[in-house]
Amino acid sequence: MKIIQFDPEDHYRAQQFIDLPFRLYQGISQWVPPLEPDTRLIFDRQKNPFYQHSQASFFLALTDDGSPVSRLSVLNNHNYNDFNHEATAFFYFFEGYQNQQAVDEIFQAGCDWARKQGLHNIIGPKGFSALDGLGLLVKGFEHRPAFGLPYNPPYYAELIENAGFSAQSDIVSGYLSTNMQLPEKIHRISALVQERRGLKIAQFKSKHELRRIVPKIKNMYNASLSGTTGNVPLTNDEVSVIEKQLLWFADPRLIKIITKNDEPVGFLFAYPDISAAVQRTRGKVFPFGWIRLWLEMRRTEWLNINGVGILEQYQGLGGTAVLFSEMFKSATGGKFKHAELVQIGVDNDKMQRELRDLGIDFYKTHRLYQRRL
Repeated sequence: MKIIQFDPEDHYRAQQFIDLPFRLYQGISQWVPPLEPDTRLIFDRQKNPFYQHSQASFFLALTDDGSPVSRLSVLNNHNYNDFNHEATAFFYFFEGYQNQQAVDEIFQAGCDWARKQGLHNIIGPKGFSALDGLGLLVKGFEHRPAFGLPYNPPYYAELIENAGFSAQSDIVSGYLSTNMQLPEKIHRISALVQERRGLKIAQFKSKHELRRIVPKIKNMYNASLSGTTGNVPLTNDEVSVIEKQLLWFADPRLIKIITKNDEPVGFLFAYPDISAAVQRTRGKVFPFGWIRLWLEMRRTEWLNINGVGILEQYQGLGGTAVLFSEMFKSATGGKFKHAELVQIGVDNDKMQRELRDLGIDFYKTHRLYQRRL
């Protein structure tokens, strides 16, 4: 077994890194490959804003004949550590066959790199940007993941735990049938709160309208992190990349912003799920993959609700009822028959209880792992 750390500009090794999951998941119908442009961006130091403030290392575990059997990326996110007053590394993009020796050795190499960076802990799977799905799948293997969320075989948890990691926290995703009925009381409270508190729902008809409000959304997001831990504010360049990645498949009618005096105080982001088309194109967008992706956006019956939040000072004023009301309107309006509420931290116990009471089934769980260095 040989562990190598390679430079992102080494195109041969980068391609081996990219290709490994395509071999691992042969015959696994649930797996959804990443979009190729997004994959290429992780190696691009010029275009990926992460590299403006932080470092990433990439590792491959190779057999004697040079075949990859495991891969790993380890990140030193300076903005995260500065904001949280920590010295923590992230691990991400872990994939591997059921080979404990390879996994032990590749994590050891990644942890050695993190120690040399002056870091004391490592957590993951946790990625480069706010768009990267969190955690290792530990429940819900029979379901296809929502677009952009991690999927992995069941044996990954045992491999990682045997490599010295322990569970840190869980994140759940819930299924919502569009046949479900939200109690009329919630809609009435939502309308009353909007009237009495001066809250309004900004809805959008075009992507041009969405682009104009992106700077205000960024300011709201960063302001909402004050006093929290485990998060990191977004830079302008990071927001620009996220905007480009999201807006090309966003339906403006499904993006809703709660405002107070024309300033955003809450949000609901929902997107047509394009996972089925991404499977068919194997993640390729060009030259013709984008056509299938565009058609999928128009015909999919699945909706991903991937971003729900409200500033803390409005949470006790009925803002949650506003969000729930708008969430159900998005899920039950139009062609959609199924919706997935994506990745809610289990520490948000109040929201989970409320959602369960409404009939949402939390049918997937992702787990973050940690290890002292």
